[in-house]
Amino acid sequence: MDPTIFYIIILAITGAGIGFASGLLGIGGGFIMVPVQYWLFISIGVDPTLAIRMSLGTSLAVILPTAISGAYGHYRRNAVLIKPMALLAVTGSIGGILGGTIASHVPGDILKILFGVTALAVAVRMLLYKSPEVKKEPKTDNIYFIAGGFIVGIMSGLLGVGGGFIIVPFLVIAMGYDIHKSIGTSTAVIIFTSIGGIISYIFNGLGVPGLPQYSLGYINLLQFVILAGASIPMAQLGVKAAHKLPADKLNYIFIALLIFVGLNMVGII
Repeated sequence: MDPTIFYIIILAITGAGIGFASGLLGIGGGFIMVPVQYWLFISIGVDPTLAIRMSLGTSLAVILPTAISGAYGHYRRNAVLIKPMALLAVTGSIGGILGGTIASHVPGDILKILFGVTALAVAVRMLLYKSPEVKKEPKTDNIYFIAGGFIVGIMSGLLGVGGGFIIVPFLVIAMGYDIHKSIGTSTAVIIFTSIGGIISYIFNGLGVPGLPQYSLGYINLLQFVILAGASIPMAQLGVKAAHKLPADKLNYIFIALLIFVGLNMVGII
């Protein structure tokens, strides 16, 4: 098979997968895109340091339109909490700029381990979490959303992910919202956290020697077009699936995903 055709097929399949996952679970899908993109960049001779930064930046660029598609679907089903989303989004975008700037100068191995440990810790917490027998009203304190958004934004920029792996557990466990509304709100917040990171990766990558063709800073436009073209329509299918599944099954799917991501990032699988 022609290497170019193989390259395009791999990116299209990856894009379709992350689009469906985004709509289903309220995540950006960067943990899937980044390893695939890194492998493809390395295969065409890109320096490993540039390859990881290109993978992170391009991942965030793809996450943006995918999240817009998924958020629109969840909003139509009244599953986006407007006030929490707005508060998380404002500080999340600021954190994304900071995270993207840090990632442009910090060794990736340290960030991968931190990400993996965090994902595993969140998975364990969600697995052990038991909904109270008496349903309480969700928390509405603004300070929690403001602080949470900033942390999510930093993680998003640092690791080229939307931050849904933190937003969903935060809304479910810490704030007391149900899983469907948490996923819908997370998808909407990801729009804004990704914007901050995208700005940083473009700005910090301008003029860097050795970047592959069709690159805007640390974002590769060729990979962006293929990945986004496949992910955007699949996000709507993920939304439909999410609203057909009961809350407990969605929880377990999300936990399984977190465990896989965590083990992968720390190098166990």
